[in-house]
Amino acid sequence: MKKLNYFLIVSVLLGFILTTSCKKDKDDEPKINESELAVDYLEQDLKFNLGSFVVGAEAVYQQILADASKQYIIDIRSQEVYNTGHIQGAVLVALPNLLEHMKTVNVDQYDRIVIACFTGQTSAYAVSLIRAAGFGNKVVSLKWGMSSWNSAFSSRWTDNLKNDKAAFFINDASPAKPAKGDLPVLNTGKKTGKEIVDAQIEVLLAATYGPATITNANLYADLNAYQIINYWPTSLYTNLGHIEGAINYPPAPTANDPNPFLKDQDLLTLSTTKPNVLYCYTGQTSSYLAGYLRLIGYDARSILYGGNGMIYDVMVANSTPNTFIPATEVKDYPFVTP
Repeated sequence: MKKLNYFLIVSVLLGFILTTSCKKDKDDEPKINESELAVDYLEQDLKFNLGSFVVGAEAVYQQILADASKQYIIDIRSQEVYNTGHIQGAVLVALPNLLEHMKTVNVDQYDRIVIACFTGQTSAYAVSLIRAAGFGNKVVSLKWGMSSWNSAFSSRWTDNLKNDKAAFFINDASPAKPAKGDLPVLNTGKKTGKEIVDAQIEVLLAATYGPATITNANLYADLNAYQIINYWPTSLYTNLGHIEGAINYPPAPTANDPNPFLKDQDLLTLSTTKPNVLYCYTGQTSSYLAGYLRLIGYDARSILYGGNGMIYDVMVANSTPNTFIPATEVKDYPFVTP
């Protein structure tokens, strides 16, 4: 009996030692800051381009006429709408399936890969995510979407050109950017920047575009619930006016005004406690940026239709860049049906 008790005590002690040792080893493992790794991967390894990401309808059409085989077009609208008319040769792909489809495309075979949607906003968001997957700057969004291709599709823009927020825009100087804080928290369970970003891409594509957007009506219901980011040059922030409380993060890059959404610039001034609402002229650039920011864990949302959907008459009167002028932006190029 004594011998049995001795072995029992030894077994218990040995188990305790092993358990404690394993727990200590686990506790000693360095904690991974996933957001930090994701940012470093996108900025340093991938050299993610926060600049140009669009192509106009005219350039796409001219390439079709010159050599259609050098251009690959993906239409991410619904099957029903695609059937009413699409660009000749465009392949229909649902947004959640876009990454898997891109893996089947020989990117080197093409000079340009064009993603088209209704207005250019969903496709801008998609381009951001697909570029982050490593497919490079050949992947671009059709500017204004199918609305620019033919008047048969243009109502998605023409019905949303609004001026009803002009009376609420103000012209004072920008509030100061918040003090720099921490990056948001990501918990993908992955170990490297690329793995973390790839996991985020799958999650964001599966959720589709909606969570990355906000209507100006919903925004104005409670302006204080958001950190609002105006993505216009400083001169237009003042001259055109801006949403009350919006902080100016002017686009760049230039030598004296680098892109604000880099870690060593103003990325860390974004909020990790409430949604960051971005707006540009069209909702296209802000959608592209929202995709990038959501990849690294921020709750970032683009105001649908941008300035065109809030102060359209003001933009027209001031000849503001990227104002949707139907007479010049809608090309009436041919389209096909199944």
